[in-house]
Amino acid sequence: MTFDGVFDRLIGHEGGYVNDPEDPGGETNWGISKRSYPTVNIKKLTRESAKVIYHRDFWDRLRGNTLPDGVAYQLFDFAVNSGIETAVRYFQRVVGVADDGHWGPMSAAAAASMTESDMIMLLCAERLDFMTRLKNWPAHGRGWARRIAGNLRYGALDS
Repeated sequence: MTFDGVFDRLIGHEGGYVNDPEDPGGETNWGISKRSYPTVNIKKLTRESAKVIYHRDFWDRLRGNTLPDGVAYQLFDFAVNSGIETAVRYFQRVVGVADDGHWGPMSAAAAASMTESDMIMLLCAERLDFMTRLKNWPAHGRGWARRIAGNLRYGALDS
């Protein structure tokens, strides 16, 4: 799957402009938050500008093009929703290496020894478990659970 395909799936979750006072990211558009990008005019952010940010700051840092397609999408979606280091730490737990938040050769080798399906299922399980412990789970948990359920459906198609 290309970055374009992954991005198109992600945008199905992220949508347009929101300024929810219960969201720790604050003002958000296309999933890009003011907290993470304080110099960006979030309200006027275009889909194409968001795509550039996602490619540069998420996909490239996650080395998405080196992972199996289904895993790359799941990790990318988790990183966008919860932060890159958080997503990588939980993925490292899935593959059985120290969860330091930095994807390197040991993590990649451990991932290569697992099936795509196992990584997808375990990553979704870790993600759901992580999210249920967040303080804003009562306000946003239903939407997050639906998002992960949709990702499990993608996982079935991808693996």
